Amino acid sequence: MSEQMMPPQGAFCWNELSTTDLDAAQNFYKALLGWEIKEGTAPGGGTRYSEIVVGGQHVGGMYAMGECGEGAPQMPPHWMSYVAVDDVDASAAKTKELGGKVSVEPMDIPGVGRFCVINDPSGAVISLITLKGASA
Repeated sequence: MSEQMMPPQGAFCWNELSTTDLDAAQNFYKALLGWEIKEGTAPGGGTRYSEIVVGGQHVGGMYAMGECGEGAPQMPPHWMSYVAVDDVDASAAKTKELGGKVSVEPMDIPGVGRFCVINDPSGAVISLITLKGASA
């Protein structure tokens, strides 16, 4: 995620595509939606990561499944939304208190912040993130 103004607590702040064919996905979304794709590498690693730029704003990213440590063979390509929280560890704990599940415990993304993946009580999946420099 590129440096941007810190989003407020509870705001959707990033969308990320995990795909089996990064080049095909980039070409599809560029042609369909006019997205600009900024090639780069994943934070903290040398794996290929592409940022989605719309109207000059970095709004999301794309990566090939398996290259960033994700992607069991049965997992289909999918989008993940990230919601900003002031304290990802406290939000993970509150998720459990409210009957949800933390499926990926809070962990750091070097140079970006700290995130976790949760399931709400119905099983829906979303990621929570505290961006570097945000209050905790």
